[in-house]
Amino acid sequence: MIRTLDEPGMSTWDALSSTPFFAELTAAEKVIASRKIPLEETNLQESAWAGALEHRAIPFVSYPYEWPFSMLKDAALLTLDILAAGLPENFILKDATPYNVQWLGTHPTFIDVGSFELLKQGEAWTGYRQFCRLFLYPLMMQAYKNIPFSPWLRGRLDGIAASEFRGMLGKRDLLRRGVLLHTVLQARAERRYQASEHNVRDQMREAGFRKELIENNIGGLRKTIANLTAPRQASAWIDYPNQAHVQANRDQKADFLVRSLRNPSLVWDLGANDGHFSRLAAGRGAYVVAADADEAVVDALYRTLASEESRTILPLVLDVTDPSPATGWRHSERTPLEHRGKPDLVVLYAIIHHMVIGGNIPIREVVEWLAELESRIIIEFVPLGDPMTTRLVANKRAADVHADYTEEAFRGQIARFFEIELEEPVADSQRRLFSLRPRD
Repeated sequence: MIRTLDEPGMSTWDALSSTPFFAELTAAEKVIASRKIPLEETNLQESAWAGALEHRAIPFVSYPYEWPFSMLKDAALLTLDILAAGLPENFILKDATPYNVQWLGTHPTFIDVGSFELLKQGEAWTGYRQFCRLFLYPLMMQAYKNIPFSPWLRGRLDGIAASEFRGMLGKRDLLRRGVLLHTVLQARAERRYQASEHNVRDQMREAGFRKELIENNIGGLRKTIANLTAPRQASAWIDYPNQAHVQANRDQKADFLVRSLRNPSLVWDLGANDGHFSRLAAGRGAYVVAADADEAVVDALYRTLASEESRTILPLVLDVTDPSPATGWRHSERTPLEHRGKPDLVVLYAIIHHMVIGGNIPIREVVEWLAELESRIIIEFVPLGDPMTTRLVANKRAADVHADYTEEAFRGQIARFFEIELEEPVADSQRRLFSLRPRD
């Protein structure tokens, strides 16, 4: 990945890259590894650019509305730790957004080295308001009010305003750690400065704002966030791996997966649950996106993998029937799942019936979507009459159940785009496993 810098940016980089704190952060992979390269090595040689940096590639880009609570919390703590490390050498982050954090498996790393700047005497931390809107308020909202933050962050890229979050809080919430200082006072300050014509930076500089105040603010924010915990989320799937029929078929599915692997570098495990099959693929050299629609499941998986310091499995909250859209300016700042890296293999164990019956997506469109990925596919077909599909159709009228949801129709659809490399029945059931490769 190449990033170009103008003259001030290049000057800041030269100063930053020579500091001990930055070298330590880079060595610990808390900040993305970067090196200066000649402009001649890029295709952007306009005179406006003074130089260029080459960054380590991120295996798969994700966004904060795809992270469970614990991932956003750890990204917030990383951001504060970087701020605390830079301040003694008079460096600060002008931006404080979770979009500047990406993941090496479950290890968060800060990617926007251009966000570092030298702190001018008397200036405040200008990224504080952004940190509150995109880190603090979403985490508090879920921890204190049990309102998931993902829909809010997905709906607006600049996060939650102090006044909006203040409106969610009751009187008792004002006694909670950090609420009065970072929410109530911040909401008042926003109203005051919006109505003011004065330059806030100049006012603070004239008032003799001190670096120690920033350090105290960062320390207080860190204590507040470190103590936040999310209420236990209702989940129908957190204990799913322990069910008898799941345990009975796990070994067979694992063996089928291993026999179907062809040295993939990127694998999507859709409906990953506790990551059992993700671990198998990762153990054979793949980088795995372990996606599930259940946030409680993904949060538990993340905490387990993080405790193991996993660098090869990225847990994400993703519902394939309602995927993250393209958002931002010209719909290009945040891209859809399919545009962030072509998987070599997509695993869909026990999920197609949720897409077709639960999500009301015709089986034809499911197969067409898989074909557009141009990837090999491992898929488990779960027919009508299976105990799990019986649960899904229990509250549906007969006319509402897709007539094309049969194994025969499924075979007809996959024949349009795929060759069957391997197939076998799942023991003691009517289910069937398929390993597919795109037609030439």
